[in-house]
Amino acid sequence: MDFAGNTANSKKSGRSTRNKKQFNRVGHNLQFYKIPPTGEISLQEFEEYAIDRLKVLKAVEVAGIRLMKGSNEYTQKLQDELKKTSLGHDLIRIDKKEDKDFRQKDLVSHFILRLAYCRSEELRRWFMQQELELFRFRFLREGSDSRDEFLRENCLNYEPISDDLKTELDAELRAAAGNKSGVVDTIEYFKVPFTEVFDLVSKRKVYLEDGYAYVSRDDMISIVITHYRSHLSHSLAVTTRALPHLEEDGRLLPMLCGLSKRYLGQDFNAKKSNVGEITADMIEMLSKKSFPLCMQQLHQSLRQNHHLRHGGRQQYGLFLKGIGVSLEEAMRFWRTEFCKAMDVDKFDKQYSYNIRHNYGKEGKRTNYTPYSCMKIITTNPPGPGDFHGCPFKHMEVDMLAQKLRGQHISKDNVEKITKCVKTGHYQIACAQYFEATHNIRNPEDSASININHPNGYFLDSYKLLNGPKEGTKPVPNTPKVIKVKVEGTGTPSSQTNKQSDLNDMDDDDLIASMETDM
Repeated sequence: MDFAGNTANSKKSGRSTRNKKQFNRVGHNLQFYKIPPTGEISLQEFEEYAIDRLKVLKAVEVAGIRLMKGSNEYTQKLQDELKKTSLGHDLIRIDKKEDKDFRQKDLVSHFILRLAYCRSEELRRWFMQQELELFRFRFLREGSDSRDEFLRENCLNYEPISDDLKTELDAELRAAAGNKSGVVDTIEYFKVPFTEVFDLVSKRKVYLEDGYAYVSRDDMISIVITHYRSHLSHSLAVTTRALPHLEEDGRLLPMLCGLSKRYLGQDFNAKKSNVGEITADMIEMLSKKSFPLCMQQLHQSLRQNHHLRHGGRQQYGLFLKGIGVSLEEAMRFWRTEFCKAMDVDKFDKQYSYNIRHNYGKEGKRTNYTPYSCMKIITTNPPGPGDFHGCPFKHMEVDMLAQKLRGQHISKDNVEKITKCVKTGHYQIACAQYFEATHNIRNPEDSASININHPNGYFLDSYKLLNGPKEGTKPVPNTPKVIKVKVEGTGTPSSQTNKQSDLNDMDDDDLIASMETDM
């Protein structure tokens, strides 16, 4: 991929595009990303860089939602999460001053995601929020000399006020600093337009006089963030106007459009279950203990109506496959329920093909993957008679609260869950539902829980209640308190996908979705 936009010219001149990474020089560890990279990378590297950056931004989002930004717990949580990603691990390294490969990857990955997240106001807002917070975290980790160097390189040359002026404003500066003894005497102050530090003004952390704010060196990050926000906002708007040119390359546009809904967690399409064999007879008991709310809703609807429409069967059927229900047990489970409302011949003719198809035994024999949280959230909303989707997104808040109270969830927990729902953090709401139903009260364990896949929810719940796998079948044991594994979080929760999954099916696949839902 030629970032200079000269791919066509490269081909005409006969230049090879393989293994060429002659990007523009990157000076400082920190960047405002003002100059786009010029160089060539393969499509595989293009995708790898994008995914690595996306993992970093999702780690930033998780820490920011679960903990108070700026707190020691938040800083430690974000550092721990970044260490789990290859790019994030490099971002927090101290010994990276001469690491040009890291700087280039940092630069290129930022611009790739800028292309992917400039397509709507909502995506731009999410991208800016995470990038700004990542920059703040990285800036505060730099030493004072490195910070000064960065400010000089970006023409942010603020001169500290004189000692005489600092002495004259001593009382006012101390009041703004909270009357902390010795603070004014030991640090430098800068006189800047108050419009550059609105966040400090709103918190009353600076002294204001004649339209200027007196900012301590420790709070200079506020000025830097203001400049970065202005630059990034303008750059995203400019990038949006360049999107039509990407339509000329059919390889990039689908990849970029799908990044915001990309699932980056554990693959639950493994043929071998993580917890052992699950039989049809176990599903009822497991649904009450370890199923996420979305799968509970589908299971209860199936029990009541002895039928699920195609969307529900796909979502629930693939989930059951992912937790370890074999094809034979799945066929027995669905046949038992459906045949309470229809004869066996009708089931075999209209529904058995679809079940076998999900297990890769019919059609093009694809081993279909269970739906992730983002796929469920961004899928077309359920219509009348449908029960698929995410209850935290697709259910009315009042109805959701009533359903939660019916499960004997405390009033405080119901309010916490519905608050997250109202702000669009559906996966965080699901994580809090997990806490409430599993009686998790330790703040450290609570901060570690993140839900990004229904099968991940089941696996974490099963391990919490039963401990690690010991045999081929789950045997209930005394509940053990363990730390639930964190994989990452979703992208903007309220993003809506307007395209049906049926669009990706071939003729054989479409046969599997045909039914009469009267």
